[in-house]
Amino acid sequence: MIDMLTTAKAAKAQVSALTTEQKNNALLKMADALVANAQEILDANAVDVENARGKISDVMIDRLALNVDRINAMSEGIRDVVALPDPVGHKLNEVNRENGLKITKVSVPVGVIAIIYESRPNVTSDAAALALKSGNVCVLRGGKEAINSAQAIVKALREGLKAAGVTENAINLVTDTSRDSATALMKANGFVDMLIPRGGAGLINACVQNATVPCIQTGTGICHIYIEKTADIDMAVNIINNAKTSRPSVCNAAEVLLVDDAVKEIVLPKIYDKLVTERNKNGLIPVELRLDENAAKVIDGTAAVENDFDTEFLDYILAVKVVSGVDEAVAHIAEHSTGHSEAIISTDEVAIAKFTSGVDSAAVYVNASTRFTDGGEFGLGCEMGISTQKLHARGPMGLLELTTYKYVIYGNGNIR
Repeated sequence: MIDMLTTAKAAKAQVSALTTEQKNNALLKMADALVANAQEILDANAVDVENARGKISDVMIDRLALNVDRINAMSEGIRDVVALPDPVGHKLNEVNRENGLKITKVSVPVGVIAIIYESRPNVTSDAAALALKSGNVCVLRGGKEAINSAQAIVKALREGLKAAGVTENAINLVTDTSRDSATALMKANGFVDMLIPRGGAGLINACVQNATVPCIQTGTGICHIYIEKTADIDMAVNIINNAKTSRPSVCNAAEVLLVDDAVKEIVLPKIYDKLVTERNKNGLIPVELRLDENAAKVIDGTAAVENDFDTEFLDYILAVKVVSGVDEAVAHIAEHSTGHSEAIISTDEVAIAKFTSGVDSAAVYVNASTRFTDGGEFGLGCEMGISTQKLHARGPMGLLELTTYKYVIYGNGNIR
């Protein structure tokens, strides 16, 4: 590990000095290399998937599995980053002081960014692309479930760097997937300038509690959707169906449904028909509805226990609670949310204003699915993660969030 971190630190100067043209050329070569090495990547991924069967859920297997379309999407994600403005070297502010000093604030790379993540192979290419475009060196430490995939992807990406004449040490992969390697990155003072964990609550909490390097808290998503009494019911049902079932294993999937008491008799049966009856009829996995006592009076389901409203299920499970109105919905979210993404479905401007001002999460939606909390959907290209904290970065982390700034001061013999 120390050898890799030393190598990564040594590469900082070269990577930070790359021009926009050099970075974009390297990214295009990386995108081409992914496609050119697709079969090797798929073969490695097949090993990971086979090793994971029976050990992780089918939903998590879907996160792990690659196919040609997903590799092409990874390649296109890198090309999308090429099209984005270079975040480095921008004059953020300039002040001319009375003493003759000209003080400029300029955006610069962070340096060495370490990313600890779990079983999503696309994170490997996304993180590498964003790091390079923002002039940073990355150290990637994936989970054991995806280690073969990550090795094949990084091999291809480094081929692209080499073809572009850029140091391959801009992208580094930790192959030791033990807890020791994760802990080493958390405590790599003097080598790692910023640590970004992407994964479940266990990983996030471990980094926040143990890291001695600067750490961005990301990801855990107990996302709520509140159906207010004036909501368009058909819209509400479609939104909750999308937010829960389109990809339940991701952090922007809905985990909790709050329904206004005034419309529970109308809304809940329609939700049940969409998420349970219709999915059973179509041979799809039905959603397990975990109901509070008021919801259980209207539809069938599993009785919710207290921690169901504090759980990121990442599965076909949805906790359902009936609330008296927008005030109770906001209060429930304040108590149980992880600060990721929440939505209100409503046509009442007063209720909408109360919800959007009262909910303190990174992304607050009005009449839209929480599934849009994503760097690509926000126009950031791919993303490094979704920050649920408030300092430096919040929400989807794109290129700008991977830069910091320095002051450059111009004088003419000034002394104090």
